[in-house]
Amino acid sequence: MKIAAIKTYAVKVGIRNQLLVKVETDEGVFGWGESGLSGREKAVVGAIEHFAEFLVGRDPFRIGALWQEMYRSQYYEGGRVLAAAISCIDLALHDIKGKSLGVPVYELLGGKQRDQIPTFATTSAAPGPAMIEQAKMLVDAGWTAMRLSPSGQENKDIYEPREHISETAHWCGIARETLGPDIVLGIDYHHRLSVAEAASFCQKLPAGTLDFLEEPIRSESPSAYQALRQMTNIPFAIGEELASKWAFLPFIESDIHQFNRLDVCNVGGLTEAMKIAGWSEAHYVDMMPHNPLGPICTAASIHFAAAVPNFSWLETRASPAETHLGFDNSDFFPVQPRLQGATYIVSDAPGLGVEVNEQLISRQSFEFWEAPHLRRRDGSYTNW
Repeated sequence: MKIAAIKTYAVKVGIRNQLLVKVETDEGVFGWGESGLSGREKAVVGAIEHFAEFLVGRDPFRIGALWQEMYRSQYYEGGRVLAAAISCIDLALHDIKGKSLGVPVYELLGGKQRDQIPTFATTSAAPGPAMIEQAKMLVDAGWTAMRLSPSGQENKDIYEPREHISETAHWCGIARETLGPDIVLGIDYHHRLSVAEAASFCQKLPAGTLDFLEEPIRSESPSAYQALRQMTNIPFAIGEELASKWAFLPFIESDIHQFNRLDVCNVGGLTEAMKIAGWSEAHYVDMMPHNPLGPICTAASIHFAAAVPNFSWLETRASPAETHLGFDNSDFFPVQPRLQGATYIVSDAPGLGVEVNEQLISRQSFEFWEAPHLRRRDGSYTNW
């Protein structure tokens, strides 16, 4: 069996684009992958075109060797664009191998350790009564873990952290009082804060309010996270920005974080994800995969979650609180993972277990999408 072609489909699905990749073989078996670099899909398509020049004609079963060749056969190795391109090809190769052998992908990763994958959901309403009602709705629907919304996200032009951290802390406290002590509560600050701002936010929270604080600051500087670690005892959930095992190295070995937000569509696919998971296990860091994309990412994340021992929850964007996103369009993906309550059942179908309506997506257009370019009130740019 040889790789015959690598096709890319950057298409609008729901409110954003998805970059889907199909790897075809000369024996008719094919696999699907997905890239996670949202908003820069065209850059990843270009990288995939470069990789296809030497991948066509190669043995798709040699997943580890092809990963090393894609990563090392260039002077400027690594980076988020190349890692995203490697990721989607790696996922597609796993899909091909699973289908060819008649086994689900988790069997290629050491076998299944769990039958069901618990998820956490995310509220979409701004902090306030509507957010509390959404949280109660999620509990009624079966969720025991959720991520709350920070204040200020509703403004797509201006973001001033100091204007919002007190309000967010106030409503996090109300959520804890309303939902009780047994529900796992976290919040995602989307790396919008500085160390001082994040510390101030944590200091405004009553003890026991949050079970995890996600991406409070940017991940470029592990020493900044070490400084913040000394200022709060709230567990950190970080890693969605990191694109290799080397990027995870200082965080894991310094015991900075407790939940690993690894993204299989950005970190180098399942090949790299399994190495990071094993490393994390040795430091008692649980996997809490980043999953804000489409059904291919969800399926790959489910297989990963099924195969690793150190797992907490998988992110889902298909809860009743986020039905407006539309990432799981059934016309494009007639066979895909479906929530059963707050969990995904691990599929035993060969490969990833996702079917894509290629004829339909080939007619779907790409629409340029930019994340908000946020400014402070003084006119300077800040993080989205």
